[in-house]
Amino acid sequence: MIQVIQAGTQPSAAGPAEYFTGTVRVDSPFKGTSPARVGGAAVTFEPGARTAWHTHPLGQTLIVTSGCGLVQEWAGPVREIKPGDIVWIPPGVKHWHGATATTAMTHIAIAEALEGKTVDWMEKVSEEQYSARP
Repeated sequence: MIQVIQAGTQPSAAGPAEYFTGTVRVDSPFKGTSPARVGGAAVTFEPGARTAWHTHPLGQTLIVTSGCGLVQEWAGPVREIKPGDIVWIPPGVKHWHGATATTAMTHIAIAEALEGKTVDWMEKVSEEQYSARP
C-alpha cells in the first residue's frame, strides 16, 4: 500500500553533537520497507554547521533545496553547492558537507542501507579543513 507521511506530522530533531558541528536540524525522515533499503531526510545546517567526516557503504545522494553549502571529499577541494545541485557521493568515499560560514543550507539526503547500516561516522572536520577554500 502507498504510504503518505503528511508534512508537519513528524517532530524536528537536532543533529547529534557527536556527528555534527554547529546547529543542525533533521526533518521528515523516511525509510522504505523491506526489501527496499532506501532512507533519508531533509537536513538543515545553520551557518558554519557541518557533518563530521563520514562514508556511506552504498553511497549517498544530496539534493540541495535552499541556501549555500559546502562539500568535500578527503584530500579534495572544498566545493560550493547551491539549490538545484545534486551531489552523488560514491560508496566508501570519505567526505563531509554543511553550510557556508555565512549562509544556512538545506538538502535532502538519500542513502541505502547495507546490512542495516547507512553511514560510518569518523572524526570531526577541523576549522582548518572547513576554512580551506579554493
